Amino acid sequence: MLMMGGLLGLSLSIGDVGIAAAGVVTRVLASGDAIELEIPTDIGPQKEVIPLFHSGTIRYFSAGIGQVEREATYPPFSLKLVFTAGGKPFVTGVGVALRAAKGGTVLTVPAEQITGPWLFIDLPDGTYDVVATLGGHAQHAKGIKVKSGKVTTQHVRWAEDRSPHLVAQPE
Repeated sequence: MLMMGGLLGLSLSIGDVGIAAAGVVTRVLASGDAIELEIPTDIGPQKEVIPLFHSGTIRYFSAGIGQVEREATYPPFSLKLVFTAGGKPFVTGVGVALRAAKGGTVLTVPAEQITGPWLFIDLPDGTYDVVATLGGHAQHAKGIKVKSGKVTTQHVRWAEDRSPHLVAQPE
């Protein structure tokens, strides 16, 4: 049975289905409020929806849970943050504050909206500083240069895993 996350931390059960993750098609829904993943399976396409958040003109979403989300190709949002801690390949529940290098805060993302180890942010060209907080401990990444249409990936690592404990979802 395949379990996929992405929709506010809930799991989607597709049953005993073979998946060809490399063929995953992603698109921003016409409503502008979600990213849809169309996943080819041996019983036909299955869909997963990832919330797309907005703050002013900035759009962002969290992904990267499970093989399907990790192998999908996403829209070219200019900044991709990857969160890891304590030797774990990824963590969730990170709060993020993004500031223009020469200016104030342009985006604050609450930990509840980061349900995967990746945070994609659609930013205008510029240089940004990130403060990411996990379990009360902040990490800083300064001078991140982004350009529209090109994805800049920034890893944010903590020595210890202080992520919140995940509650098992009933099947």
